[in-house]
Amino acid sequence: MGAIFELTQLARSLQGVLAVLALGGAYVPAAVAQSNDEPGNGSSAVRLQTSPLLQENLPPEAKEQTPTFVSGDQLEGKTDGVTVIEGSAELRRHDTVIRADKLEFDQRTSDAKATGNVLINRNGDRFEGPELQINTQTKEGYFDRPSFSLPRTDGFGDAKRVDFLADDKLLAHEARYSTCPRTPGLSWAPDWLVRASKIELDNVEEVGTATGAVLEFKGVPFLAAPYLSFPLSDKRKSGALPPSLGTDTQSGVQVTTPYYLNLAPNYDATLYPTVMSKRGVDLAGEFRYLQPTYAGQVRAAYMPSDRLRDDDRWAYSVRHAQQLLMEPLGISGPVSFRANLNRVSDSNYWRDFPRTGTSLLSRLLPNDLSLGWSRGPWSASAGAYTWQALQDIDATFTPPYDRLPSVGLAYKKSNETIAGLSGWDWSIQSNFTRFQRSIRARATAEEIKSSGDRALAVAEITRRWQTPGWYIQPKARLHATSYQFDSEIGGRTSANRVLPTFSLDNGLIFERPASFFGRSFIQTLEPRAFFTWTPYRDQSDLPVYDTAARNFNLSSLFTENTLGGNDRITDTRAITLGVNTRLIDPDKGAEIVRLGVAQRYMLEDENVTLPGREPVTERISDMLFGARIQWHPSWSTDLNVQYNPKSRDAVRTTLGGRYNPGPFKTLSVAYRQTKGSSEQVDLGWQWPLSSLGSPDREPVPGRALGPGQWYSVGRINYSVPDKKVVDLVAGFEYDAGCWLGRVVLERLQLSRSTSNQRILFQLEFTGFSRIGASSLQTLQEQVPRYKYLREEIDPPSRFQNYD
Repeated sequence: MGAIFELTQLARSLQGVLAVLALGGAYVPAAVAQSNDEPGNGSSAVRLQTSPLLQENLPPEAKEQTPTFVSGDQLEGKTDGVTVIEGSAELRRHDTVIRADKLEFDQRTSDAKATGNVLINRNGDRFEGPELQINTQTKEGYFDRPSFSLPRTDGFGDAKRVDFLADDKLLAHEARYSTCPRTPGLSWAPDWLVRASKIELDNVEEVGTATGAVLEFKGVPFLAAPYLSFPLSDKRKSGALPPSLGTDTQSGVQVTTPYYLNLAPNYDATLYPTVMSKRGVDLAGEFRYLQPTYAGQVRAAYMPSDRLRDDDRWAYSVRHAQQLLMEPLGISGPVSFRANLNRVSDSNYWRDFPRTGTSLLSRLLPNDLSLGWSRGPWSASAGAYTWQALQDIDATFTPPYDRLPSVGLAYKKSNETIAGLSGWDWSIQSNFTRFQRSIRARATAEEIKSSGDRALAVAEITRRWQTPGWYIQPKARLHATSYQFDSEIGGRTSANRVLPTFSLDNGLIFERPASFFGRSFIQTLEPRAFFTWTPYRDQSDLPVYDTAARNFNLSSLFTENTLGGNDRITDTRAITLGVNTRLIDPDKGAEIVRLGVAQRYMLEDENVTLPGREPVTERISDMLFGARIQWHPSWSTDLNVQYNPKSRDAVRTTLGGRYNPGPFKTLSVAYRQTKGSSEQVDLGWQWPLSSLGSPDREPVPGRALGPGQWYSVGRINYSVPDKKVVDLVAGFEYDAGCWLGRVVLERLQLSRSTSNQRILFQLEFTGFSRIGASSLQTLQEQVPRYKYLREEIDPPSRFQNYD
């Protein structure tokens, strides 16, 4: 038997008998560190020294050889017998510490019995009570009437009896459990708790299970279950998720009881059966998968016999991405495959189920299958693209053409040498697409007749000369297109078009030191001129498959084609002039202020337009003004104005501001106005109410601004001409430390005359579960820069609670 002794001090009086004894195991020579015994506890025992090796996760064979240390005021016993320690008794073995008024340890069986003010620390988990019996090798035993704390889950509780079944598993009888901390010296009355006849905590599977459980909040039982499981970590596990309860004007009261299936580390599924008081039962689910070469998810929902529509309702959404291995077919380089499929049963689905999922909220649902390949300068693509249009009789729209199929091939080289001059970039892109309208899209007979094929090739060459003070970049492009129509258009079934385009982009960059309002800057002046020339070709008899007008902004002003797409190449012969000036922080390089203005001057009329639009005869376009100011990191302001110099009026104005002075404090305001069309004000915020009129609190890692905090959160979209709120999400959050409460009012405009309203109330018990209607997704989608009040942080080390 090995023994280790170290006496750091002799007995302070003859009344105390000091003893330090190492029982069993082998001697471990190592530099040692003092334990953190609290002073003034009445014990004059020496401070024990333990090797850091004993604090690590040792293999089982090493644990069996770990020595056992005991200490106390009085010690009686003999070798290979029962040792009795009284007065500040303590036993240490590997990762277990036992303290009590009296301790009996049997060296032959490794059984330990402790009585009177017993405390046991196992891997940082602390249990306190009157009596304990445990085997220090097998870690099995029991504890009468203990209270306990589990730092890995911030869990607290007490029980009539706790059985230690193994090193990382225990069973508590007639137990209570909560993540609300205990207050020393007071009876434990947490805001919420689980009361159960049995609670089993398994730290291996990281799951807790309660039998005959009742969940209480503020002393009121409101959820009972014969069997209830809850997580002890963020590790995934199969089981029933908390039910969700909500109400809205469309579907009435809704109760969802989700069930999660952890099928494998890379597969899982969630079932969402929902009962709607006005409609019936909706059966929904989601399946996710992840593999080294592919990943995706499948969502589906089915409601038999919707009572409001007197019909079956269904929806599905599929996302899949995969890297295909094509070497056996002689194709080298990665080949990617993507699928994005979305379909619903009818055109009213988006209105009746506005929160089914982000992929099904739109009235235009994409259904795409595509392949992509690239190697060196070559790239190729092929795909099929269709749409499901959910029409509204009061607001119809024309969906895009389906593309069945669309095939492309491109070759691109950079920094090439041409005619002895290096730095040239050139490319050739080609594409063949079959455009057609489906009857399901409710297309007109003329639109269906206009279906056809389009083949195109675009060659481009450019080079950029640049120095620190100026740059110039010429570009030449040749656009060739060929059409084959299913029916005669303009008396013919085919058409061809070849158009060259030349552009020249150049600018200057000036810098100087400057000072404004007592602050030093580097000020820039950046004039820019963009010239483009495309000759006129009559294209009025060509179909319009994928061409649309570009937004009029600072980016589109410096492009060759004022339309986007390939069916109309505008005969733009113009010069765009613009100038920017910026104020830059010389120390940090941050842009503090940016001001810009640009305007296009037409050299000739622009005759090529979209059907139903007049040619552009105004030689001077509207002016665009842009400004961004971020004088302080906490706030920023953006302004964009489209100004018509002829009418001397602002055609379109966008003004936005953001204020973000600290964590969980954000306020954003936006004003958008389009003359004769719309005018809206958008306000979004998340703000702690306790900071109003009081000093700011420092954030707590993973705990927002700490317990006892109210937060206001929301977003409002207001229509000025209609004088009414279009969309609204607004509510409050309360952080009590061990639980969170949310109440959110949501109003979603579905049409000019109808809207859907619902109230979302949710309780989140920290480290346990959420009860109620989930509003987190709504807040994260709707409120700019919204931050969840609970962020993931690393779990605490067990040595933070080491005795």
